[in-house]
Amino acid sequence: MKIDILYEDDHYIIVNKPSGTLSIPDRHNEELPSVLGWLRRLYTNVFVVHRIDKETSGVLCFTKDAETHKYTSQLFEQRKMKKLYLGIVHGTLQDPKGTIDAPIMEHPVIKGKMIIHQKQGKPSRTDYEVIESLGMYSLLQFDILTGRTHQIRIHMQQIGHPIVCDPLYGKSDPVFISELKSRYKLSKNEEEERPILSRMALHAARLQFMGLQEQAINIEAPLPKDMQAMLNQCRKWLKK
Repeated sequence: MKIDILYEDDHYIIVNKPSGTLSIPDRHNEELPSVLGWLRRLYTNVFVVHRIDKETSGVLCFTKDAETHKYTSQLFEQRKMKKLYLGIVHGTLQDPKGTIDAPIMEHPVIKGKMIIHQKQGKPSRTDYEVIESLGMYSLLQFDILTGRTHQIRIHMQQIGHPIVCDPLYGKSDPVFISELKSRYKLSKNEEEERPILSRMALHAARLQFMGLQEQAINIEAPLPKDMQAMLNQCRKWLKK
């Protein structure tokens, strides 16, 4: 496993996490690869600042010392970190911009799943903006003002536009060109159609904050090839 390092100085290591890779090791299955495990083979000290879901790709921040870790963790707690995500959702949204303000709590029965609960949930707010509407799908930018588990995913389910290929809060079905293009035919060399996207279409695109040494840090991770490929096919066959 090789992970792209987007930014590094004496205090920070910020990487572009691939989809399907854990942020930190799984306590129940330590053999699964993780970004933290990879970094610890390269650096003497690595401290976890935050996490993103296994299937989510994008910007992930670590520190090299305890003092920077404490400072940066406080930035997250005080909501002084700018975190922008990009996601492909089902359908066309009525409003080009909006705010979802719905409290989130853990599901009382299903482990690892969250629910909206007005009384017991923790305050959770997501601002969204439609970047591009493509008929069956839309590309959105998300600004999460709180950092609850699965926040974007459950908030988009709440308004009826779940993230594409989300097994918990939508449908896990992969996306095929045949769904977009009428009269699609397999090429002579293909026995079956391959999906253009088979993982959750959510990407941590940008992280922006003021570092411990008062340096402005603004890191972006480019949209992954699989999400870009799906958008290109949607532009080709749906937006006509």
